[in-house]
Amino acid sequence: MKFKRPRLAPTLLVVAVLALVCGVRLNDPDFLDQVECKTYDLRVRTAEKFPAPAATNLAFVSMEESSIAAVKNGKVGFHFGLYWPREVYGRLVDELTEEGAQAVAFDILFAERRTDHPPVQMADGRLVESDDFFARQLHRAGNTILAATPEIFPHALFATNAFALGGITTEKDADGTLRRVQAFRDLRRWHRLFQKLAADPEIRADLTRARLVPGKILLPQTDGTNVITVEVDAENNFHLADFIGDQLPPGLAPTAKAFTDTRVWQMGIVLAAQELKLDLAQAEVDLPHGKIILRGTNGLERVIPVDGDGDFYIDWQLTPNDPRLAQSPIENLLGQDHQRLLGQTNGLKNDFAGKLVVVGSAAQGNDLTDRGATPLEKDTLLVSKHWNVANSIITGRFVYRLPLPVELALILFLGGLTALVTWQLRAVTASVSILLLLAGFTALAFFLFVKFRWWLPLVYPLGGAVLLQHFALVIHRVVFEEKEKRRVKSVFSKIVSPDVVNELLGADKISLGGTRRELTVLFSDVRGFTSMTDEMQQFVEEFIREQRLDAAAAEKCVNEFAQETLATVNLYLATVADAVKQHGGTLDKYIGDCVMAFWGAPLPNENHAAAAVRAAIDAQRALAEVNRLRTEESAAREIENRTRRAAGLPPKPPLRAMQLGTGINTGFMTVGLMGSDQHILNYTVFGREVNLASRLESASGSGRILISETTRRHLQQHDPTLAATCVELEPAHMKGFQDAVRNFEVPWK
Repeated sequence: MKFKRPRLAPTLLVVAVLALVCGVRLNDPDFLDQVECKTYDLRVRTAEKFPAPAATNLAFVSMEESSIAAVKNGKVGFHFGLYWPREVYGRLVDELTEEGAQAVAFDILFAERRTDHPPVQMADGRLVESDDFFARQLHRAGNTILAATPEIFPHALFATNAFALGGITTEKDADGTLRRVQAFRDLRRWHRLFQKLAADPEIRADLTRARLVPGKILLPQTDGTNVITVEVDAENNFHLADFIGDQLPPGLAPTAKAFTDTRVWQMGIVLAAQELKLDLAQAEVDLPHGKIILRGTNGLERVIPVDGDGDFYIDWQLTPNDPRLAQSPIENLLGQDHQRLLGQTNGLKNDFAGKLVVVGSAAQGNDLTDRGATPLEKDTLLVSKHWNVANSIITGRFVYRLPLPVELALILFLGGLTALVTWQLRAVTASVSILLLLAGFTALAFFLFVKFRWWLPLVYPLGGAVLLQHFALVIHRVVFEEKEKRRVKSVFSKIVSPDVVNELLGADKISLGGTRRELTVLFSDVRGFTSMTDEMQQFVEEFIREQRLDAAAAEKCVNEFAQETLATVNLYLATVADAVKQHGGTLDKYIGDCVMAFWGAPLPNENHAAAAVRAAIDAQRALAEVNRLRTEESAAREIENRTRRAAGLPPKPPLRAMQLGTGINTGFMTVGLMGSDQHILNYTVFGREVNLASRLESASGSGRILISETTRRHLQQHDPTLAATCVELEPAHMKGFQDAVRNFEVPWK
């Protein structure tokens, strides 16, 4: 394949398309991002068919419809309605502690105390508030993680007795699918007096829009009518007297923190930190570089790939019904706890020993249900995000999405490759190659995700850089280049072989506007054509006189003989022209009964001299065969003409055999299109060396091929066998040349 140099117009088109695709990618419209996410979901479902190693100590304790019924009818040792008191969760923590669970994470919010719930009777007969009982079990277990959100924080009674807090906030993508979570959130807990300002219907301070300025906290009201100003010191302490007056209760400090900020890690990360002994307090957060580094006391390290907001994609592997996930409805554990209290410990199970347990609702039709779409399933329990995040941290397997600069570089690379393929190859071949590129890149993207969890983007690199680029260039070629090709084809289709025309149409650049180049030019003249014309004229005149034809009949007879004459010369000239085209020559023109042709343009050909001489030899041999056939046909005509004369019909003219004289010269000459688009165009050559070829043709006589000294030197270089057959003649004086010209005859018989 010849390399075609790029042209300005298509190059600008390529740059424009790549700039457009990169610009759209930088803006990243939602609908295209959703399409990319759909391709990601397909890869996630494909990866599910090739299970990767998973943690073996993840567990799920579910609250289902059966659980609600079991608690309601007293099968677990107590009975409560739908909204369970904290005692139920305290009993669960107690059982999991007895079984040796490593950590227990509640995907349930415990925001306020519930004093309306009945107390719990302890083993010694004392009655303890249900909330206090739960707090005691949290403290005793020492491994319980409670849920927190920016809006809802666990009550201090529970938060201070729990091991840690875990974020459970879910922010779904625009299409409603949960694909990623935020690694951590810095939650702000306002003093209860500020919370009262927010809850007061007459004030309704908007704490979410609070602004900190030196010495002040500005609290806009939700209706936007006013801004409340609270004075604070450098450590954001405010004066309680500003809220409750000067009469402070005895022992109460006059100032207090307006708020406290707490970093809450995603619940799955907190679970995994328990397993790997990761120190979350010493985590290295580097959002500008897209990573969070977690280090353990044993030298273990996990690097979470995140975006600028701290979000990372969940490696969805374990569905709620995955056999690798230990599972049990809550009533089974509550039942075992009741048996322990009764001292019936024989046959009790310890299924959750060493497990990282997530507790959440699987019931439907109540306000505890948290269901939605994930890449794996259209409708599933979203509590599953916690153990999938924990599994990802434990196994060190994360989803890596290409950074924006790398994706832009990929777009540029694929766009450039597409442009090169589309420009260099023919349309059909280029389209097939582009389809193979699309298929290959897509297969690579799926393989990299299944094997390494690398998210290779598809929409912008393939849809934009490849397809859009390919279509744009194809349209350009069809609209603009085809017009030029039709023009070139109209000029050359009748003067060169079809192969040469196809090469011209596929060539990146051809010089048609005039250039100086070393070429070989040929002149071949049909000898005897003039005398044959005279004889034909005399023949028809004698027949008209003999037959005494009237004017109309005479004109008809003259036209028939003229057609016969023209057919004869066309036969000879076409035979020469065919030989020229077969050897890759360019047919310049017919000069009466002479053919002019040249080699080496418009397409370069280093063997132009040998090609011209071979064409001359083939033309002589072809005409020899034509003459043989015409001689046989002429004898047959003599017999036929006797019959025609007897019938009063005009006889057919005799067929004369004619010879060919050829002159060939090689040298530097000017070649190009002469004329204009509005007039007849002729692709021709001219110059001193052209004149020499014409003079050699004049000196060649009949049935001979004469070549110049320069042509013979080219033959010696490129076709030594042919050069060895050439016979040097006496130098000849030719018109327009001062010195005698060396010339050689090429035998062809």
